[in-house]
Amino acid sequence: MSGAEGKSDIDLFAVRSLLFLPASNPRAIEKARGLDADLVVLDLEDAVKPADKSAARSAAVEAVASEWRQPVAIRVNGAGTEWHSLDLDAVAGSAASAFVIPRASSAHLVREAREAAGKPALAMIETAAGVLAAAGIAPETAGLIAGTNDLRADLRLPLAATREPISASLQMIVLAARAAGVPVFDGVFNGLSDAEGFEAECQDGRNLGFDGKSLIHPSQIDPCNRIFGPSETEIERARKLIGAFDGGAERFEDEMIERMHVEAARRVLERAKS
Repeated sequence: MSGAEGKSDIDLFAVRSLLFLPASNPRAIEKARGLDADLVVLDLEDAVKPADKSAARSAAVEAVASEWRQPVAIRVNGAGTEWHSLDLDAVAGSAASAFVIPRASSAHLVREAREAAGKPALAMIETAAGVLAAAGIAPETAGLIAGTNDLRADLRLPLAATREPISASLQMIVLAARAAGVPVFDGVFNGLSDAEGFEAECQDGRNLGFDGKSLIHPSQIDPCNRIFGPSETEIERARKLIGAFDGGAERFEDEMIERMHVEAARRVLERAKS
């Protein structure tokens, strides 16, 4: 984590699934404790009504104080809102593993929030300004999250638009994260009953270079973990490739391989181990 205060006690590169749920919903919180999401994010922002912000903040702090099977983060309200500084103070005094900054638009604002919270920050890139500033934002964070719904709205795309109009933005977010050496996560898929569409978008996200994906329903966890985790075939091939490498460019299974391919294979095995 470059430049960030404190060090994350979780390996965010091992995270495949990030389940967002309202901090104002105690039943959802209790259910999430037994789920296989790699990271749970208790939301104080979009999922919580203004009248419920204070109660949700207290509930989030109380929830992260107890034991979970996975790390838990808190998404705060954005800079410029009346709840932002209160949320950061609450995060600072909580047992949260990290916190999420919505609508990140500048490195300066992310740095201020991180220093106030004193915990690793995940920044959501969900505006045109955020995409253009992502290269500067990423080094201030423990990871980036593509906020695809807000990004579509900010770009004024039709509701029926595919992911194609935001593909350049998604690639810029991935590039910024990779240049800074931090993990990067794809945005949510809204079609809760479209299992086939969800899996296709997971595969698309993995092909773009994302490490995992934000989720809005427990039913999305298992397919997300499966697609963003290496398959047995990938693991076995990685082992064979590493074993066959002799130090220079050479042939392996009808392909030419060199050191970069070995490094990629080692990442596969490390992710499988995680």
